[in-house]
Amino acid sequence: MPGFVRERWHADFVVNHGTVMRPAECPGLVARLDGERVGLLTYHVDAQGLEVVSLDSLREGVGVGHALLDAAEAEARRQGCRRFWLVTTNDNLRALGIYQRRGMRLVALRAGAMDEARRTLKPELAEIGNDGIPLRDELELELQLD
Repeated sequence: MPGFVRERWHADFVVNHGTVMRPAECPGLVARLDGERVGLLTYHVDAQGLEVVSLDSLREGVGVGHALLDAAEAEARRQGCRRFWLVTTNDNLRALGIYQRRGMRLVALRAGAMDEARRTLKPELAEIGNDGIPLRDELELELQLD
């Protein structure tokens, strides 16, 4: 898994809400299609709830991400979490639509968080993200489970 994380995230760690998180050290859920690994979701559970640390789908448009999010939400409920949440970036428009259609709500904007992470923790972060959008901010979404 460390090689997969490094390949997808250009490092062995991700930065969420100013915190370095290592997906390879987190519990994970693997999606398989016809025996082939096609997705990975890693998560962290604490008093705030279950946080999705990383989500990768190797096959777009066939429901891999949805299946992983369903499984993670079920795990959050199984563990008695009251909150299912994640952080994404301002350029991740497709995912923002998916998360909101699932019932997740935008609860925080951390303006300039990616600029700060690039300066202090992960200089290899791209300055331009999906669809040519400058990669600047973090958006936090949550689903209350109670």
